[in-house]
Amino acid sequence: MMNGTIRKAAVIGSGIMGSQIAAHLANVGIPTLLLDIVPKELSEEEARKGLALDNPAVRNRYAASAIAKLAKIKPAPLYDPSFASRITPGNLEDDLSQIAHVDWIIEVVVENLDVKKSLFEKIEQYSKPGTIITSNTSGISIDAMAEGRSAEFQKQFLGTHFFNPPRYMKLLELVPGEHTDPELVQSMKQFCERVLGKGVVIAKDTPNFIGNRIGTYGLLVTLQEMQKNGGYTVEEVDAVTGPAMGRPKSATFRTLDLVGLDTFIHVADNVFHQIEEGAEKEVFRTPEVLKGMAQRKWLGEKSGQGFYRKVKGEKGNEILALNLETLDYAVQQKPKGASLEAAKAAKGTTEKTKAMISGKDRYAQLAWNILKQVLIYSADKVGEISDSIQDIDDAMKWGFSWDLGPFETWDAIGLVRSVERMEAEGLLVPAWVKSWIAAGNTSFYKKDSGSLYTANISTGQFKEVKHVPEIISLRNLKEQNKIVKGNSGASLIDLGDGVACLEFHSPNNAIGEDILSMISQSVDEVGRNFEGMVIANQGKNFCVGANIMLLLMEAQDEEWDEIDNIIHTFQSTMFKLKHSLKPVVASPHKMCLGGGVEACMPADLVLANAETYYGLVEVGVGLIPAGGGCKELTQRASQSVKLTGSDLQPYITQIFETVGMAKVSTSGHDAKRLGYLRATDRVVASQDHSIYEAKQAVLGLARSGYEPIPHDKIQVVGSEGKAVLQLGALGMKQSGYLSDHDLLIAKKLAHVLAGGDVPAGTLVTEQYMLDLEREAFLSLCGEPKTQQRMQHMLTKGKALRN
Repeated sequence: MMNGTIRKAAVIGSGIMGSQIAAHLANVGIPTLLLDIVPKELSEEEARKGLALDNPAVRNRYAASAIAKLAKIKPAPLYDPSFASRITPGNLEDDLSQIAHVDWIIEVVVENLDVKKSLFEKIEQYSKPGTIITSNTSGISIDAMAEGRSAEFQKQFLGTHFFNPPRYMKLLELVPGEHTDPELVQSMKQFCERVLGKGVVIAKDTPNFIGNRIGTYGLLVTLQEMQKNGGYTVEEVDAVTGPAMGRPKSATFRTLDLVGLDTFIHVADNVFHQIEEGAEKEVFRTPEVLKGMAQRKWLGEKSGQGFYRKVKGEKGNEILALNLETLDYAVQQKPKGASLEAAKAAKGTTEKTKAMISGKDRYAQLAWNILKQVLIYSADKVGEISDSIQDIDDAMKWGFSWDLGPFETWDAIGLVRSVERMEAEGLLVPAWVKSWIAAGNTSFYKKDSGSLYTANISTGQFKEVKHVPEIISLRNLKEQNKIVKGNSGASLIDLGDGVACLEFHSPNNAIGEDILSMISQSVDEVGRNFEGMVIANQGKNFCVGANIMLLLMEAQDEEWDEIDNIIHTFQSTMFKLKHSLKPVVASPHKMCLGGGVEACMPADLVLANAETYYGLVEVGVGLIPAGGGCKELTQRASQSVKLTGSDLQPYITQIFETVGMAKVSTSGHDAKRLGYLRATDRVVASQDHSIYEAKQAVLGLARSGYEPIPHDKIQVVGSEGKAVLQLGALGMKQSGYLSDHDLLIAKKLAHVLAGGDVPAGTLVTEQYMLDLEREAFLSLCGEPKTQQRMQHMLTKGKALRN
C-alpha cells in the first residue's frame, strides 16, 4: 500500500483511545477490525446467561463492549451512531491472522515498552508486506519499539499520536523512526490530513514528542511560578492563563482536571525519567501538591474533584476551587485587576497578550514570568523535538487550543523587544535566537508577495512554506488583491479557474443587510464573469444566523413595515441565489444556524464539514424560519413524493418535529439524518481542504452542462395536514412539554409547513410559501413573549422557556 488509499484498518487495544480511533476511522468510511485480549473469567452477566469462556461473545467481550459504549460517550466519537457497524470486534488469539487483510495496523495498548515489543513481534508474523504499522504511543521511543524487528517492518513503522478525543482534536503527530521510509511519512501525512481531517506535524523520536513536551512544561512552570511567588489562587492563575493570553477557557487547572491528574503525572514522569540531570529535569519533577492530590484520588473530572469541585448549593450547582495551601475547597472568586481588564478590552490575541504582559500589577508579572519561560524553552527545543518552528506552533494550536503558537506569540509581542527584556532579567536566550536577531531579523515569520516564510535554524535564513494547492487561504487571497467586490459584511473573492468565493465576515458572521446585498451582487457578478460560486468562510463558525438584535430593536419600536421589508429582502435574496444562472456550492462548518442554514439551502450542492452543527433554530427565539427554510424543506418533501409516489404527510410531520424542536445536528452526517441536507449533499472531513473541494464541485457542475434550478411548484398537505400537525402539538401541550407560547409558535409553523388553508394536494408556488413564512414571522415578532425570548438569547446566550 501507499497509493494514497487505506481501504481497511485494524486497531489493537479497545480502551478509550483505541476504540475512539477505530470510531474515527469508521467515521471516514474505513472498515476497521478492533482487537483486544481474551477475558480470563466470565462476567456476572455472562455467567447468568450460561456462557462458557470459549464462547465467541465472551472471547470478544472487550472489543464488543467498547464498540457498544461508543454510542453513550459524550461528546460522541461517531459522526452517526450507525457507523459503529463499520467496526468488527475480535480478539488477539482467534483473530490476529485477519490483520493480513488490512492496510494499516494501529497499536493502542498499555504504555509499556515490553508489552508493545511483544505485540509487534506477533504482528510481524501475520501482517502482509507493505502494511503500515503504527503505534499511538504518547511518548515511548519509536526506535525502541521497533528494535529486533525486520528491516521491512522498520521501514513501514512509525508513531501516529492522536490527541484525545480523536474525532475532535485536530492534532496528529507523525513520529518516524530511524529507518522509517520517508516517502511513507509524506504519504501518511497527506492521507491523514485529507481523509481523516487532521492537522499533521512531523515530530522527532524524543520524550513526549512536540505537543506534550511543551504543553507539559508550560503547565508545570505555571504551577511553579504560582508557588514560588505565592499568594496566587487557582482562579487567579486560570484567569491569567486563559483567553487573556490566547489560551482556551480551561486555562491551566481546568485543563488538568479535564486531562486527569494521573494522566498528567504519567506524561510528566515520562520526560523526567528520560532526560539528563539539570534544570530541565527539575521542571518535570512532579510537584508535591500534585502527588498529594493523586494520593487522595482528587484526579479531576473523572473522580468528581480536582482543582475544582461542583457541589449543590442553595442557588443550584456551585463551583468550588481548591486552596493549594490548605487543600480545602471554597466558592471560587472572580479575579479583578488592571491587566486582566486591559486584556479583556483588547481586540484579538496579539493585543490581549501585549496588554496582559505589559501591565504593572501582579497578574501581569505572573503572565510574563510564565510566558518568557515557555518561549525560551520552545526555542531551546528546536532541532531536538522538531526542525520546524511552524510544526511546533501548529502542535500547540491544534493540540492545546492556543490561538498562537510560541513563535507566533514571540512575533506578536515583539521579538527584539521581548528578548531584550528577558536578557535584562538574567534569562539565557538560545544562541540561535540571538544570532537570528543579530542577522537583522525582527520576526520568525514574514510574508512577501503572498508567500509565507519561516525561520530555518539550520541555514539561518528564511524558508518559504510550501504552498499546498488543496489548502486555500482566503486571507492570503485577499492580501493578493483577489477581492472582486466587498462591503463590511461580506466579500466576493476570486479563487482562480473561473470560481469565486462569497465570504461572510460580519461579527459572528450574522446575516444582515450588508451580507444580503453582497449575496445579490455576487449572483449578478458570477452570472456575468465566472463559472460558478462557492459560499464559504474561515471564521470560527460559518454563520450563527440572522441579526436578532436588529429585529428586536425594530419590533420594540413597532416598525412592522421595516421588519416586513427585512424579511422580504432576505427571502428575495435567497430566491435569487437559488435560481442563479451559474452553479453554487455551499461549504458550512462548525455552527451553521437559522439564517446560515437558509443561506446554504438554495445552493445546488452543500459540502458540509464533518464538524458542522446545522439547524433551523428560530423557534428558540420565538420565531419560525422565514428566509426560505420552511419553503425549501417542504419543496424537497414534495419532490420526494413526486418521485416515489408515497404519502406526503409523514415527510411534513418529520419536518414539523425537526424545526419545531429546533434540532441541531451533531455532525455533517447527522444533518443528513435530520433531513437538513439532501442525499446528494456531501460531507468533507478536512476543514482545511473544504474550500478546494467546493471549488472542484463547482467546476464539475459547470463542465457537466449546468442548468439553473427550475421553478417547480410545491405540493402541500393543506388544511387537513395542518390539523394533524396542530393536534400533535396540542397533545404535547397537554402533556406538559409545551407552554402556551410554544403552542402558538407551533400552530404558526404548522400553518406554514402545511401550505395554509388549501385542500390537500394543492400545488402552490414558491412565492406563495414565502408569503406564508413572512406573515407568520411578522406576527410572532409582535408577541411580547417572543421579544422576551429574543432579549434573553442576546443577553444570556441561551433559549428562554416562557
